[in-house]
This record gives sequence, C-alpha cells and structure tokens, in this order.
Amino acid sequence: MKKIFNLLLCFFPFITLNAQINELGVFLGGSNFVGDVGSTTYIAPEKLAFGVLYKWNKSPRHAYRFSYTQSTVVGNDLDSDESGRNKRGYRFENNIKEFSAGLEFNFFDFNLHDYHRKITPYIFSGVNFILYDQLYRFKTTPNVVNSQNSNSFAIPIILGIKSNIAPHLVLGVEVGARYTFTDDIDSSNPNTKNTNIFQFGNLNNNDWYVFSGVTLTYTFGQKPCYCAY
Repeated sequence: MKKIFNLLLCFFPFITLNAQINELGVFLGGSNFVGDVGSTTYIAPEKLAFGVLYKWNKSPRHAYRFSYTQSTVVGNDLDSDESGRNKRGYRFENNIKEFSAGLEFNFFDFNLHDYHRKITPYIFSGVNFILYDQLYRFKTTPNVVNSQNSNSFAIPIILGIKSNIAPHLVLGVEVGARYTFTDDIDSSNPNTKNTNIFQFGNLNNNDWYVFSGVTLTYTFGQKPCYCAY
C-alpha cells in the first residue's frame, strides 16, 4: 500500500505542492534613477530601498519569485557630468512602490535540502507593476514640479549571488535594473494632451531605476518526492 501511495505522489506532483521548499524574507538596499534628470551613473544608490519577497523553489535550478519593494528615487542635474544638465539645474523626487512576479534561475544547483554550504550566481526577470507620481512642469513655470497619482509596468533584470549561511537562512547580494514603460517619473515627458505641459530631454527613451542591496530569506517546507521508478 505504501508503494502505491508513493507512486501516486510521483505521477501526480500537484498533490505534494505543500511539500515544496519555500523562502520568505526581506530586501534592504538603495535606489538610484537613470533618466532625463540627474546623474547618468547606472549603479549609484542614493535612497533607502526595502521590501519583502517570497520564493517557491520548483527545482534546484529555478524558483518562482514574488516581491514588494518601495523606495524614493531622486534626480538632481547638479550631480550630472553633463554640462548641459548642470546649467539647466532641474531636480525631482518621486516615490515608487513595486509589485514583482517572475522566474529566478540559478546558474548552479542550489538544493536547499542539502545543508552543505553552497553558492551560486542567479538571474531574475519577470514583470513589475509600479505605483508612482506622474510628475509634470508647465511651460510658464518649468522649475516648478507638479504631480498626480499614476501607475505603469516595468521589466526587471536582476543579477545576484547567494549562499546558504545557515541551515534555514539564505543570504543574497543583487543589483537589479528596471526598464519602465513610462517617461514621466522625472517629469520630462508626461502622458498628457495638455499643450501647456513642458517636455524636455530624450523623448524616445523611457525611465530606468535600479535597486541594489541584500536579501535574507528563511527556508521552510518538507523535502519533495523524488521518484526512483
């Protein structure tokens, strides 16, 4: 009878969904913005970024990952190496709340049931839904920034490296750029038909923002069935 039950578990893996390895943890780091206002340095954390994340490890090589992260992003033309931006002197501040879902791929096997020390680089991508303030300036007062609530989508590209530092703890270090589907986080190109709105910068490039930091997750869940038949 026990053998029959084991066979059923192997042929119907959805029965063992509650036995998959899970990870639940936090992200802590910094954020920076790359757009039409401020510095063009790709990785230069300026403001605190923090969030929570959950991973469902389907195999030692890949996991479904879901997260929520938020941060303030800022830009100041005086921090740019471009003389044109220095002379212009624009600045902005915005708040981004990010909901993310996607697939994390490990370059090496990362079996969490094996408590020996392991380390692997990884890459993550998926889709983000972001909440932020659409910023805009009027032609008559281009130095004054106005705002209204808005939302959009972004594509994350995250590279990192992680290791199990304890039997149930995994520490990771990662850098993740987000390509957004909007160009109004920095007020340069708001999506509006108002002819009094001031537009500037490269109107053909959308905004980017970057989160860099560490993740710490706690692993839990029983060992899944590995069928030998």
